[in-house]
Amino acid sequence: MICSQCQERDAVVHLTQIVENSVTQVHLCERCAAERGIETASSAPLHPLGEFLQAAQQQAAQLPGDAARCSYCGTSIRDFRASGRLGCARCYGAFENSLRDLLRRVHGSAVHVGRGYATAAAEEIAGAPEPALTDLRERLAAAIREEEFELAATLRDQIRTLE
Repeated sequence: MICSQCQERDAVVHLTQIVENSVTQVHLCERCAAERGIETASSAPLHPLGEFLQAAQQQAAQLPGDAARCSYCGTSIRDFRASGRLGCARCYGAFENSLRDLLRRVHGSAVHVGRGYATAAAEEIAGAPEPALTDLRERLAAAIREEEFELAATLRDQIRTLE
């Protein structure tokens, strides 16, 4: 079927419009559909990851050969763009500029703004428990000895939130 607007290319978008009990069908090619603001399946990425990989492919086309390579594992930027995976931890440093651009496009920022991960070693380095925590534990032991179970439950909950 031919495009009803330009009469040149094959139609890939078929619209049915119903206005006041009048049915009209419009058949458009990709170019004419894009001019009207209609996205076709081939022009719109389905997922943010698709945008990410599409941007990676575009950048790969701009780079001459395998110009950027990881000095440790030998993975090239082209290998990364083809597979979506880096070869080793040192690749992050080797491809830093390209990764920053891609992260900016996918997440809107190249800087992490979420919660940080605290390792067990970091908690041990922090030293002895806070005085408030020690005081709460002593008060909990006293409440249990005196059989004040409601107070003991409240103190237990406070200790859990501090830990």
